[in-house]
Amino acid sequence: MEVSVLGKDGNLVGGLMQKDFRILDGAAEQTIEFFLPIEAPAQILVLVETSPAVYLIHQEHLSAAYALLEGLAKEDQLALVTYDRFPHPLLPFTPDKSEFASSLGQIQFTLGMGDLNLFDSISTVLDWMAPVLGKKAIVLLSTGLDSSPPARWDALVEKLRQQDVVIFPVALGGSLRTAGESASKKKSSKKHSSANQQTEPANPEAENPLTFAQADAALSSLARITGGRAYFPQSAKDFVPMYREIASALRHQYLLGIAPTHDGKFHPLTVQVFEPGGTAPPAGGKKSEHRIFAREGYLAPGP
Repeated sequence: MEVSVLGKDGNLVGGLMQKDFRILDGAAEQTIEFFLPIEAPAQILVLVETSPAVYLIHQEHLSAAYALLEGLAKEDQLALVTYDRFPHPLLPFTPDKSEFASSLGQIQFTLGMGDLNLFDSISTVLDWMAPVLGKKAIVLLSTGLDSSPPARWDALVEKLRQQDVVIFPVALGGSLRTAGESASKKKSSKKHSSANQQTEPANPEAENPLTFAQADAALSSLARITGGRAYFPQSAKDFVPMYREIASALRHQYLLGIAPTHDGKFHPLTVQVFEPGGTAPPAGGKKSEHRIFAREGYLAPGP
């Protein structure tokens, strides 16, 4: 699993070694069988939504994406994929940052209406990344909206728990999200005030199932499940510092591995870091000097 560690000053911590980490499966400590330090190169797939809503602001987030490229190490490799109903690969993994930048300029956006299958697109991309070795991450540029049935989310969560890929979602459509939330609040207030008068008939079919509240929850969950961080920019000026922070996090990831239990069950994991001087991580709810970003657990293979 990929792990990032923040110090009490809020900066990412480098220079840690295998002996500095502890992994708990529930309450049972696990032996760390595999360790790669932060210097190991990362394989980063950038997945970009190409819906009409994103087309309206694509210049903002794509031009800022160069801040991500500038912050990565020379050995890090990038791939580019877009999605609408399906994922569309544009560039395989390459260390050539200029080639990636050129591919960004070739992205074509959908101008008509159509389905957005975010969950299935991520699932397909995970299959593509499965043979890739080492530290792996997805930088997801998306509204978070998905028009597929809820079962597709459940299937994606199960797959995420089986693979070691960290996801950094960046929510697109900041102004649209705010407008959508305001409209939803006004509509809710109107319904509440008129409920006693029975002047507004209920019409569930008129409700839009694709809400930004649901999208925000999905993007946050993708980050939490995989040990990444979700970002919700409100304006164009927010993109550059967010991309720089993602690049810094990718540069400061440790890769830790344990031997999985073969029982077909979900195992919640806790990653701890020893305090300076080799002091054991604080117990009993005491606050640690470190803030740790790691996946919430894994789904073990069957017996």
